[in-house]
Amino acid sequence: MTDRPFLRRCVAGDLASFADEAWGRQAVLSRADDLAKHDEASGHAGFGDLFSLDAVDELLAHRGLRTPFLRIAKQGTVVDSKHFTGDGGVGAEVADQVRDDRVAGLFADGHTVVLQGVHRTWEPVARLATGLNADLGHPVQVNAYVTPPSSTGFSAHYDVHDVFVLQIAGTKRWHVHAPVHPDPLRTQPWNDHAAAVGERAAQEPLLDEVLQPGDALYLPRGFLHSATAQGETSVHLTVGIHVLTRHAVLETLLAGLADDPELRTSLPLGVDVSDPEALAPFVDLVARRAVEHFSRPTDPAPTARRLRGRVWNGNRPEPLLPLRQAAAVHALDADTVLEPRLGLRHRLLPDDGRGRLRFDLPDRTLEFPTAAATPLAVLLRGGPVRLGDVPEDEAGDATVVARRLLREGVVVTPDSVAGARTTTGGTTER
Repeated sequence: MTDRPFLRRCVAGDLASFADEAWGRQAVLSRADDLAKHDEASGHAGFGDLFSLDAVDELLAHRGLRTPFLRIAKQGTVVDSKHFTGDGGVGAEVADQVRDDRVAGLFADGHTVVLQGVHRTWEPVARLATGLNADLGHPVQVNAYVTPPSSTGFSAHYDVHDVFVLQIAGTKRWHVHAPVHPDPLRTQPWNDHAAAVGERAAQEPLLDEVLQPGDALYLPRGFLHSATAQGETSVHLTVGIHVLTRHAVLETLLAGLADDPELRTSLPLGVDVSDPEALAPFVDLVARRAVEHFSRPTDPAPTARRLRGRVWNGNRPEPLLPLRQAAAVHALDADTVLEPRLGLRHRLLPDDGRGRLRFDLPDRTLEFPTAAATPLAVLLRGGPVRLGDVPEDEAGDATVVARRLLREGVVVTPDSVAGARTTTGGTTER
């Protein structure tokens, strides 16, 4: 667990203990000083390198944001977007561009501004999301919450995904309560249990803490929470972790039943599915076929292929600069330094019996000759490598392999990635 640098930024203490004891089970507060002790090597102090008050103004004033990248709320009531968006002007041809002046007025009136999907609009946060996706094995999204002094954006509720709260600026007081519906699925939102949530929120909290800049709070899905800014504007990032569950594995296994032609047969014309007696024979048939299906030895490979799409496509890899990447393809020589593209999920499979290697990517599969195995292994293992230092098999050509990987956006050069890397290395399937 020591090689997870992005998770290390969010959790103080032993990562193995966090994984075994807290993940999905316990709320964990990590103070800035404790996080700094574990993160000295990176040079990070707090989360100021990720986001800031100036970043909020930059996004709202200069980036042409549109809905749904912005949400505004006060005391749990979400403001209709028509109150803070408008026409983009000549040439834009959009009607829902954020109005900076309207946002300013609402914020001055005590409304919380939520910048949604900041992992798609702010490069340092995008890199954090890409890295956490690799470290956690689950898709990640990031929202930024900007709350005026002494204000509460949302009343007590629970999320259907785990979160890390990273306090950026100002202070915020958090009340955290035990779940009323543990481990909720995405189809089980908090308002399905609104009465129980309200009752639990009136009780003594598990945590009543003020987060300072640089502090981090982990909340498993289902834990009730509400937060109030203290005497100044508060900004925090909420890292939402869209965890894959055992129920997701079951759903994926059931998808295999689509191969059964009898189960694909239509129900009779005119059947009344609201009548239990009319539906009973079909329920029995489907249950019997499912039992037969699961009584056979289960090959995990099809399930892995279906399920991995949720993770591999959940976050984009680090952005690359298209023109510089294209130039690197043509300028490739022995002195070119290459490294795997951070966050790009891949899996290299052995010889398929045809003298070919299969290289799976999130959206496609590439094939290479078996002779490419050695240069592929070196170019994909992580860390920068000079092309001239890449060994070749007798029939392998490292330059041909490297050029193919550059064209496909699998490897990058130091000049073709957007932004400075804080962590190097590619991401293979865990």
